[in-house]
Amino acid sequence: QLQLVESGGGLVQPGGSLRLSCAASRFTLNYYSIAWFRQAPGKEREGVSCISRSGGLTNYADSVKGRFTVSRDNAKNTVYLQMNSLKPEDTAVYYCAAGSTCSPFLRPNEYGYWGRGTQVTVSS
Repeated sequence: QLQLVESGGGLVQPGGSLRLSCAASRFTLNYYSIAWFRQAPGKEREGVSCISRSGGLTNYADSVKGRFTVSRDNAKNTVYLQMNSLKPEDTAVYYCAAGSTCSPFLRPNEYGYWGRGTQVTVSS
């Protein structure tokens, strides 16, 4: 079974940057589109970004477009989310998920495999 592990979260000040990683174990990520979601306490889970199998197609939520960049290195079996110009409203647990599509709607039910999440806190 495909397993995903997120890393790279932490505490940063507004305007700072973090790079999240999503690494696969046991199986390759090459055959999957990968999406990033986030969820803050008391809030609904929301889509952040996704990237297609080859990396040729990406989508971003309007709230992060221009600040976040998703990429993948299939040789390392890893997907990244570079987060710049972070804002307090970016504070959430961030999850990566694997599925068969990368659509601009970023629907959670289109992804069958999920990591356990990594906490990102943006605060001064």
